[in-house]
Amino acid sequence: MNRASVRTDFSVAFSVWQALFLREANGRLAAGRSAWLWILLEPAAHIVFLMVVIGVLRHHVVQGANIEVFVLVGVWSFFLVRNIAQRGMDAIQANAALFSYRQVRPVDTVLVRAAVEAFLYVIVGAILLAALALFDIDIRPSNPLLVIGAGVLLWTFGLGLGLVLSVVETLLPEVGKIARLLFTPLYFLSAVMYSVANLPQGGLRTTVLANPITHGVEAMRIGWFAAYHGETQISLGYLSFCALLAMFLGLALHVRYATKLTAQ
Repeated sequence: MNRASVRTDFSVAFSVWQALFLREANGRLAAGRSAWLWILLEPAAHIVFLMVVIGVLRHHVVQGANIEVFVLVGVWSFFLVRNIAQRGMDAIQANAALFSYRQVRPVDTVLVRAAVEAFLYVIVGAILLAALALFDIDIRPSNPLLVIGAGVLLWTFGLGLGLVLSVVETLLPEVGKIARLLFTPLYFLSAVMYSVANLPQGGLRTTVLANPITHGVEAMRIGWFAAYHGETQISLGYLSFCALLAMFLGLALHVRYATKLTAQ
């Protein structure tokens, strides 16, 4: 394959992604008159609720971090992964009519949905941080590179889950429904509302640390607060491994079942 054909192939793929991005963004924001508002209010409602619930435990739950940003980081991180995975699950069926065009492949729809969610959640995070800043809360991260790195890895892990679950949801809808339900207990096992360092040694802490999302959440907090001392076993290497494994498995499933996915 010569260079010209490679550039042409990439140009076609880029055009497909651009068109899908505009289509998905329009559908995400124009699904209803309050669709854009719900994207902002859902994480905001969780943040306010958790601030009220754990406010009385402030001195025991959050050491070296202000509770407002502590909770915001946890909620934002989990919702980013959850939304990318769940939106990715529905991507193939929602765009089935587009597969009549040979340029559009099932994997494209999942990748673009993940990009749309990242775009929206960067905006949501900026708005929520700006709202906290209005109340004279210090929102400046002490290590921006660590925060960004953890956020990128969480996005990659969510994309990997989306790729895997999109195949599962399309070929085995019953299993897909079970996978969707698992995000509820996962919310409580992702250190959204607590610090892993405050958990007692034993099975619960081991279970929480087995969850890759926990490592991303705690890494973002460590990067945000200079005085925050999280769990010493937090590892971005573990999160990176899980993210790459999920990506590899998801892409392999898309290649293996490409014909069946477009025929659904």
